Amino acid sequence: MTPEQGCVEARARLPQRSELSVPATSGKFFAKAAASAADAIVLDLEDGVAPDRKDEARAAAIAALNEVDWGGRIMSVRVNGLGTPWCHRDIVEVAAACPRLDRIVLPKSSEAFDIRFLATLLDGVEQARGGGRPIGIAALVETAKGVGRVEEIAAAHPRLETVIFGLGDYMREMRTPDTVVGQPNPDYALDGAANDQWHYALARIANACRAAGVRPIDAVYANFRDEAGLRASATRSRALGYDGKWAIHPDQIAPINAVFSPDAARIEWARKILAVLARAEAAGAGAASEDGMMVDAVHALMARDILRQAGETA
Repeated sequence: MTPEQGCVEARARLPQRSELSVPATSGKFFAKAAASAADAIVLDLEDGVAPDRKDEARAAAIAALNEVDWGGRIMSVRVNGLGTPWCHRDIVEVAAACPRLDRIVLPKSSEAFDIRFLATLLDGVEQARGGGRPIGIAALVETAKGVGRVEEIAAAHPRLETVIFGLGDYMREMRTPDTVVGQPNPDYALDGAANDQWHYALARIANACRAAGVRPIDAVYANFRDEAGLRASATRSRALGYDGKWAIHPDQIAPINAVFSPDAARIEWARKILAVLARAEAAGAGAASEDGMMVDAVHALMARDILRQAGETA
């Protein structure tokens, strides 16, 4: 294994429960973000930055990546989208100047070509700078076309490490009457019970990611004062197989981390399952009965995943 491959594998093992997005022009928040409990941080050059401050934001992101102590967390920069006047400079200048950069977040990723184009630019940058930390790609899927082609996006290139659901732009494209990103629409209630109108997109993205071996990350929940709503949103996406969720405010980090971390009951279940199967294996059996349920090799895999998430060796 090359050092570059080892770096990518090590990054894949890092938790990515919470990913805090910070506009690159908001330098006063950099230190607070670096001191937070976020697993990952995104310095934003796109939606969080006014058009007349794009060059300033790019320079600020480069300086922050090089000068702030971000610890061991995953560091990304969300560039402006392909076809904008700023995209190419964002990608090339940030990637070339920032040895600490882990990923480029590509907004409005709508087809496999978008990912391959970015990967080709990164190939050139890394060759020119003479190696260093490999730069991964996070695809922000936030268009109807992107959701419709998410399977090909997720499998587009080995540099792709995560797919993030971008709900704000998706809401706009779908012409829904929603005004709060992430909050369920009461008009979509079924038989009087709340329901999530974004279930189709969430489930399709999660399935595409798992099929391609990349991480699915859920969208932001815009009302950062609504902790109950945030927890409910994160719990739904966790139930679909998501690894984490974007945050737009430091107060959202703790609830998100809590939802995407195994609780004590799940950890105890995992330990118990492994112990039961170890006894069965010692007796020459490949499965065992526990609490009225048959457990076998797939339960062992599930248990080990839980313990890895909890930071235990399984």
